[in-house]
Order: sequence, then C-alpha cells, then structure tokens
Amino acid sequence: MSGRQTPNSTATIPTTAISLKTGPGSLAVNHAYPRRTPVLGLVFAGVHVLLTTSAADHVTRDDLEFARCLAREAASFARTLERRFAEEISA
Repeated sequence: MSGRQTPNSTATIPTTAISLKTGPGSLAVNHAYPRRTPVLGLVFAGVHVLLTTSAADHVTRDDLEFARCLAREAASFARTLERRFAEEISA
C-alpha cells in the first residue's frame, strides 16, 4: 500500500492516484456563479472532474489556500511543458 505523511505528523495515510491524460478535448473552465462559490471544471476525454469549495455558500481560508496552491502548481506545470515543447520542436 502506498501512502504519504501528513504535513505535521509522522503518521502515514493511505493515498489513491488517478491519472488523467491531457490531449484533444481536454479542458479546464472556471464556472463563476452569482449566488454560490465557483466550480472549476476539468474534462479529460469524457471524464469530468468538478472542484468546489468546502461549502457552496461561503469560502474558508483553507479553500483559498488550496486555490492559490493549485494556481501556482498549474502555472509551474505550464512553464515546464512550454520548456519541453520548445526543446522538442528545436531538436
């Protein structure tokens, strides 16, 4: 069984990995709503993933911290892909 350690503990908690591959038709869309928190929709070859906040009627500090972390890591992912793509087309 694989696992990971919690940030402030030596305890290992079980984890599950799901691989979703990008390609034609892959999409990420922010759905902003006037009376509820937003929903981030991700589409991978017919698989739809919806990211929402912990509650539909308010935003917590943890929700905001996760969203900022997600944005940072997505930007880093994009920069890495840009470098790799540039290397591949120049080869």
